[in-house]
Amino acid sequence: MKSVAFLKTLTAVACVTVACSVYAQDNSAASGAAATTTTAAPTSAKKVDRKLGYTVRKALSKTQGIDVSNITVRSRSGAVTLTGTVPNQGQIDKAGQVAQGVAGVKSVTNKLTVMQQ
Repeated sequence: MKSVAFLKTLTAVACVTVACSVYAQDNSAASGAAATTTTAAPTSAKKVDRKLGYTVRKALSKTQGIDVSNITVRSRSGAVTLTGTVPNQGQIDKAGQVAQGVAGVKSVTNKLTVMQQ
């Protein structure tokens, strides 16, 4: 009698285990394909934003008369934001013009300020 009850319990546990593993495999395969396509887009967008930020920073550093040591460049979907401090107002205007001239820049938000001495 005990062996029959034990075999029934063992069979029930085996069925539940098999059912759970089949369900988990089916569900993870479908969500794995969806996760792959959704994570690819943000990663490539980040790369594009990072590259645009580097390109703007490089253009600023090559421009005569702009001190880029305290300028931070951020980029998101073609919108560039310049933050930091520069020695005079002329550099603020020039930095905005240079950033706007870089290929791929859609808009520039210039939050540069004149350094207090």
